Amino acid sequence: MPAFLPGPAAGGEKKGPKMSDAAAPARPKMNPWLKVALEMGPLVLFFVGNSYGGIYMATGLFMVATLAALAAMWVLARRIAVMPLVSALVVMVFGGLTLWLQDEHFIKLKPTMVNALFGALLLGGLFFKKPLLPYVFDGMVKLTDEGWHQLTIRWGVFFLAMAVVNEIVWRSVSTDTWVTFKTFGYLPLTFVFAMAQAPLMARFEEKDPEDEAQQAQEGASGG
Repeated sequence: MPAFLPGPAAGGEKKGPKMSDAAAPARPKMNPWLKVALEMGPLVLFFVGNSYGGIYMATGLFMVATLAALAAMWVLARRIAVMPLVSALVVMVFGGLTLWLQDEHFIKLKPTMVNALFGALLLGGLFFKKPLLPYVFDGMVKLTDEGWHQLTIRWGVFFLAMAVVNEIVWRSVSTDTWVTFKTFGYLPLTFVFAMAQAPLMARFEEKDPEDEAQQAQEGASGG
């Protein structure tokens, strides 16, 4: 997000950057509820398709709806976040294998593969001292190094746990029950987990030096 990038150094040439900033249109921001709707839409169609036409119709609808959701994200925000893009690629591969081979195991493995991949990448990034979660948040959140470290561990473990949960569910219950869990269980669990991270994010929020100076000045004037 350009708005979060630091400005030019003091004493440097400022006219050029300002002109280019004015020439470059601001990237539109997507309404959070619309983003949730775009993420939920393909899952709801997956559930409806399975209810009326079976798992193979559901898979086809899921693939088409996923591509449509990505297109909508691009039109509305002029960008596609990393996680929806990676997830869509896995949907295309495993959904395509499901329809081509007429084997529902592939689409059932898709959540396992996506969650395991995200978990391994996040925790692997920490191992190589290259936290990847800041790139996922794309400047929307500013945390200290310790904050990113702890948040990355939590999300990495969460994704790995969800991969295990998916394996247990699809191997233990009927296809219809698994589809219901995928549609109405996964996203709510993710949402609850995300909300539970708010105290950690508030505790390790990185303050802007200008904001801290302004708050100190306001406190001094108020006293």
